[in-house]
Amino acid sequence: MAAEVIQEEYLDVLTRTGQKTGVSKPRGDIHRDGDYHRAVHVWIFAESTQELLLQRRAECKDSYPGLWDISSAGHISAGDSSLVTARRELDEELGIILPKDAFEPLFVFLQECVINDGKFINNEYNDVYLVTTLDPIPLEAFTLQESEVSAVKYISLEEYRSLLAKEDPRYVPYDVNDVYGQLFEIIWKRYKQNAESRTLTLQKQLNRYARISLNAELKGLSDSDKEALKLLVKAARIMDEIFSLQVWYSNPSLRDWLEKNADESQLDKLKWMYYLINKSPWSSLDENEAFLTTADSAVKLLSEATKPVAGWKGLEYRTSFPILKPPGANFYPPDMDKMEFELWKNSLPEDRRKEAIDFFNVIKRESEAMLDKSLSHSTPASTSDTHDLYIVPYSEEYSSFLVRAADLLHKAGDLTSSTSLKKFLHSKADAFLSNGYCDSDIAWMELDSKLDITIGPYETYEDTLFGYKATFEAFIGVKDDDATAQVKLFGDHLQVLEKNLPMDNIYKSEDVIAAPIRVIQLVYNAGDVKGPQTVAFNLPNDERIVKYRGTSMVMLKNVSEAKFKLILQPIADVCIAKEQREFVDFDSFFTHTICHECCHGIGPHTITLPNGQKSTVRLELQELHSALEEAKADIVGLWALKFFISEDLLSKTLVKSMYVSFLAGCFRSVRFGLEEAHGKGQALQFNYLFDKGAFVLHPDETFSVDFDKVEGVVENLCREILTVQARGDKPAAKTLLSKYCSMTQPLKCALEKLERIQVPVDIAPDFPIADHILRNSL
Repeated sequence: MAAEVIQEEYLDVLTRTGQKTGVSKPRGDIHRDGDYHRAVHVWIFAESTQELLLQRRAECKDSYPGLWDISSAGHISAGDSSLVTARRELDEELGIILPKDAFEPLFVFLQECVINDGKFINNEYNDVYLVTTLDPIPLEAFTLQESEVSAVKYISLEEYRSLLAKEDPRYVPYDVNDVYGQLFEIIWKRYKQNAESRTLTLQKQLNRYARISLNAELKGLSDSDKEALKLLVKAARIMDEIFSLQVWYSNPSLRDWLEKNADESQLDKLKWMYYLINKSPWSSLDENEAFLTTADSAVKLLSEATKPVAGWKGLEYRTSFPILKPPGANFYPPDMDKMEFELWKNSLPEDRRKEAIDFFNVIKRESEAMLDKSLSHSTPASTSDTHDLYIVPYSEEYSSFLVRAADLLHKAGDLTSSTSLKKFLHSKADAFLSNGYCDSDIAWMELDSKLDITIGPYETYEDTLFGYKATFEAFIGVKDDDATAQVKLFGDHLQVLEKNLPMDNIYKSEDVIAAPIRVIQLVYNAGDVKGPQTVAFNLPNDERIVKYRGTSMVMLKNVSEAKFKLILQPIADVCIAKEQREFVDFDSFFTHTICHECCHGIGPHTITLPNGQKSTVRLELQELHSALEEAKADIVGLWALKFFISEDLLSKTLVKSMYVSFLAGCFRSVRFGLEEAHGKGQALQFNYLFDKGAFVLHPDETFSVDFDKVEGVVENLCREILTVQARGDKPAAKTLLSKYCSMTQPLKCALEKLERIQVPVDIAPDFPIADHILRNSL
């Protein structure tokens, strides 16, 4: 009988900077030639004892035989992914089966060394993961892979670091004074934090939001619409559940855990309160810096993660989330990079290529799905696709939520007395189940009802990897008929604005459609409305609909009024020069907000590239699109106000107030942080106008507008942004954002003043009407 031939493992060869070359080689050749490649390190940490699990490498290993090392580690085979490899190695080496939410990505460690008399060259990029268990796993629970591991033991964090620092010969060496020292620093920092200090920090972060109760007059609603409202609030609540999952896969369990434990202490209460504002463990106003760690997260019990041990109930672990907010959120595999996505996308036929970058699906790994099935002893599904990625429509990915939401919308549609609302609710319910949103988006644009609702997947801000995928949200309000009539002027003049935009005529559209504008008093919002609150929105974002039907706008007047009173007016009192303070008023602020939303509907959307190919601004600028689009809408909105005044469509008395109110608004928006699209776009505008002399800083650290310069500078910035968009010029967009999107000294000066007197950064609304509905439905 012939001996079994063991095929040598192949690894992907990387460049010196860690990029795939497209070449793979046998593992032995990789280490012989010193090629760069990838591997995973998985550390298991026990909270209660503050110990790390180590394994002793088998004597037959070709590197560091018999020495104590990482809990589990292994090469990433050619074509494999990091997280799948980490899970598989833990199972193969130690007999531990864990889901992906147990693995916290910490950092990437480049190990460059030569051992075995120069015969083994290790140039290895290691993805370092941490698995946090409540208690040590009993040693008899492990199933050791004899060819890899000879023993396991727990060792205290401090003792292990000390042994590495002394270069103890019994342990595989790691330089704890270099990159790998992060492992110890991260763990120590999260478990040695002072509760009192954390409480004070969280209270300070919460104080940046002014709590306010938002009400709306319901007298204008028919009895049937009031009944429909109850169902719509419940449907909106489901958008919160979907959005929570879209942010990160362990986010729902974190949310439930924080709520469950909110009454345990003052610190736990503040964690929950600040989580409710951010809807994630990352703080929107702090460049998405994490205000929680995995040590704060949910505990799950797995009774069958290892072989059974008498008297032991099983493995309890913390559901993890990364310290750095993932750019791809939960729309893509967590270990997928841009290059992998592009290679896969370009391998697809044209129709599937468009589907891959569509708003309404997620991208998943075939290998992860197969691993899940194999670890659960199911029969893995086979695939003929040579690539690991595949597409799952929202209607399938979120079906358990969308079926419930669709049912509520259908019932509300049956109740309402408004024909247009009935049409919209039924079409949106159908869209939730079919994944085809075109008809429902058009029905939303045609909505003419006292009870107003926007619900579904729309904005793409959360996808900072590409800006492709839409998040679920909901806004419910009562239409303000008088205010809606007053703003009709702006939507009716979009074609005139397009014709006169400060950019070359070749880029202008001849068929811009008038945009309906609805002004509402907000009753409730849900889903993707984290951190700073939305004052208005312009939808849909789907360029296919925008091209043929234009857009529609919704203004949230009670939100705007609250922000002006609680935030913008106090900012003006501190940051605007005394002689110009009188020009800051609500009408200018609200009117510019209207123009901002209008200007999302004009300018380049569908474009022709220099090579003649048709595309869209969103697809060409990718992750830079959101920030530049917000800057465009803002600055072109300011230009549009001046244009309306010059055409005698608005009063000339508005000129000074619109510029000074805009200046005060810069300080409001940039406080949202430079990781957020609106804050980033606002920094670009302020720094550009300041650099060109349109904004002036005085010795008393107040600012004013140079009325002689501002009009020309605004027009120049409009031209620059519009031209970048029209050409789909991503390098030019990157240059513009890099030059002006920074926290410059003038901005720091203003923000420090606002911090000293504790002007709120934004509002945190309560919705008494919706709260009453939800309480009574429990």
